[in-house]
Amino acid sequence: MALSMEELKAAILEKAMKSPKPQLYVKDFYACDPDTKPRMIKKAANELVTEGKLVFWSSGSTTMYAAKGRAKDEEDRGT
Repeated sequence: MALSMEELKAAILEKAMKSPKPQLYVKDFYACDPDTKPRMIKKAANELVTEGKLVFWSSGSTTMYAAKGRAKDEEDRGT
């Protein structure tokens, strides 16, 4: 049975905070609940961005998600 939206958002946020990688693709969140359709997972992740708990991070060619404060900025990379 699929998680509720709030449970799904909590699982996504937990994965974003505990992941060894600071930036994650939306597909990385699919494992949070295999019973939930990818579209709902993306919607939950986008809601977390709207709430300010996640941020978008772009490498220039792709957009990823990161927990607020975990995304690497250009200044941090020394470029």
